This record gives sequence, C-alpha cells and structure tokens, in this order.
Amino acid sequence: MSNNKIYQSLAAAVTLAITLSITTVTLGGFSSLAHSSDSFIDALSNGKTKADFRLRLEDVDTAVNDATAMTLRSRLSYTTNSYNQLSATIEVEDVRSVLGVNSYSVPQTGFNTGQHAAIPDSEVTELDQAYIQYKDSFLTAKLGRQVLTLDDHRFVGHVGWRQDRQTFDAARLQMSPAEDLNLDIAYIYKRNRIFAEALDAQAEDLLLNLSYNSPVGKLKAYAYLLDDETLNRQSDTYGIHLSGKRDTETASVFYNAAFATQQATQAGVEYDPDYLLLEGGVAIADMDIKFAYEVLGSDNGQASFTTPLATLHKFNGWADVFVASTFTATALPLGLVDTSVSISGKIGSQVPGVKWSAVFHTYDSDQGSVDYGSELDLIASIKFNKHYSGGIKYASYNADNFSVDTDKFWLWVGLSLF
Repeated sequence: MSNNKIYQSLAAAVTLAITLSITTVTLGGFSSLAHSSDSFIDALSNGKTKADFRLRLEDVDTAVNDATAMTLRSRLSYTTNSYNQLSATIEVEDVRSVLGVNSYSVPQTGFNTGQHAAIPDSEVTELDQAYIQYKDSFLTAKLGRQVLTLDDHRFVGHVGWRQDRQTFDAARLQMSPAEDLNLDIAYIYKRNRIFAEALDAQAEDLLLNLSYNSPVGKLKAYAYLLDDETLNRQSDTYGIHLSGKRDTETASVFYNAAFATQQATQAGVEYDPDYLLLEGGVAIADMDIKFAYEVLGSDNGQASFTTPLATLHKFNGWADVFVASTFTATALPLGLVDTSVSISGKIGSQVPGVKWSAVFHTYDSDQGSVDYGSELDLIASIKFNKHYSGGIKYASYNADNFSVDTDKFWLWVGLSLF
C-alpha cells in the first residue's frame, strides 16, 4: 500500500471519528429535546458574543518601491453555551482600507500590482470560523472552519499578525490518553490563506502531534503530512522538539531544541532537507535575554526546508524578506541560517505596562557561504484592561547578497468588546 493511500486512510479515519463522535452526541441530545427543549434553546441563545477591532498603519520603504496602508480589521463571533458537551461557533471577519490610505499592492489578488511595495492585507469580508465542538475532560473534537495552531506556530499557525488571518477547514481531535501525555490529530481539507480567497487551496493534510511533560521539559514528536492539491505540492515532515525551564533563586534558564527532516516534491523536484533549532536564554526579573540558531536546510543547493502552514511573520525577521523562501522551497535553494539575539522586558510593574523587545538577526546560506544580510527588529506594546491595546513596531533589513534594503513601520490600536 502506498504512503499516499496510507495518509488518505488515516485522514479519513480521523474525519469519521470526529463526525461519529459529534453526530452520536447530537442525536442523543435531539432525542431528548422533548424533555429538555428549554435547556437546548438556552444553550443556543445564551452564548457568548465577541467583537474585536484593529486599526493599523503600515509603512514600507524599500530600495525599489514603497507603500503605505491604513486598514481596519473587524471580527464578530458568537459561541453557543454547551449542551451535552456540544457547542457551535460562527465568526465573520472584514478588512477594509480606511481614510483613502491604500497606496500599497497585494500581487496575489491583483490589487495595485507593480505600483507599490507589497502589504498583504487584502480587502475582504468572509466567514472566518464556523465549527461545531464536542468537549469533555478527555477529548475535544472540532469539525468545520477553524483556527488551528500547533506548538509555537513554526509549522502550523494562524498568521494572526496579518489582518486576514489563516484558518482551515478541518477535523481535529485533541485528547489526553494519560497524565502528562497529549495527542493532537487533525485532517485539513482546505487552507484559507491570508489573501482573501485568492490563494485558498484544497488540501489533504494530516497533522499528528504527540507531547509529553517529562522531567527535563516538554518533549514533542510530530508528523506533518501535507498535500496541496491546488498547487500540487507535497511534503512529509517528521520531527522532535524539547523545551524546558530551570529556576534558580535569582533567574530562570530556558531552552529549546528541535530537529526535523522533510521529504517533499515541488515543481517536479524531489528533495529532503533538514531543520534545526537551538535556543537558550535567561530570565532575570522583568527581562529576558535569548540566543537562537535556526537552520532551514538545503538539499544540495536545489531546494530548502519549508513550513507553508506556519505563522511566517513570527520567524526570520519582521521585515518578511524570507517569507516566500520558507513557503516555496525553490525560492531560496541554498537554505537559510538565522542567528539571532534578543532582549525583551516590561516597563512598569503595574497594569498597564509597556512590553518591549529588540531582536538582531544575521542571515547566511546553509549551502555555501553566502551572507544574505542582517536585520534589527523593535516593538513596544501596551494593553489597557481587557478592552484596549496598542503598539508600535519597526523592522530594518540590511541586504547583502539577497533581496534589497527594507524598512517597515507599524502603528496600531485595538478594541475588544464583550
């Protein structure tokens, strides 16, 4: 039996298990509606409403072009109360440019292509989430359009920094078969990406993630078997990850280590690069100092390691110079070595306090000895109680042998209601 057929069988089993679990409980609930109609109606009508807004100014200045955008992201959601461990969520999202500040391009959607630098915040109104959920002390099952993140977003994330975040049409099982042991299984049948509907893709992605809280830290093992049917890209990634922390009287020492290998096919090219992360740091009072060494490896200079479902903005610099490279294996065939040091903290012990961070990256190739450049990232953010937030952010990429000098600046305010 071929690997592809095995993956399809496993994915079908996950979907069937979730569907049967939810359907069984649903039918059980409806069979007793005659006796509990009030509680059922109460669950539907007495749920929780949320509204969230983010107004953001983004400015991009490159050696080739520039751009400025002011966009408002509005998100409204409703989640029912639980009825027989079942609940449902629906969420609508809208992104608009405001005050006529739209001197930017979104090449993926054809908006102002070639006229300005790219800012990937498409104008769109869409169904962001719509799922049913079953949850008890052992199992959480979701079926439908949903936000899906794993671990630190490195392999699967929601790209929440962009105004139109990434969601998935998926079936997901999360369970705890034993103390300190957690199993997460998901089957994705559609990727709803951040460019309105322009690059949404039909998929057959199977995600397997097992984590265990060991004495030396949280140990994870995972297999992410991705099949983008729209772009005809396949990749199977297998990896392990250890993260932990040790406290002393005056400080905390934290560490992360990860290794993964990937077998993939893209544009007729087969390749098998590796991934490595070594990260360590110390937390003293209200300040963290961290060193990180990350390698998205190259397979003999023909293609590099990719993480197409990740929250890519979170990694390898906020200027997003390497985003295309970590999504498309052949965009940076020599791979990427990102060495960084960061310092972060908080000003003010009371709420609200200003959180701040400074990160410095140097970038090199994995294959050969190519110096790509360096980058400085700065951010300060604040949150007032549970309703108001804001921040300022800056990224400056200094190009050497890759891309062009790029400066980006952001200023935003947020409002959350209910």
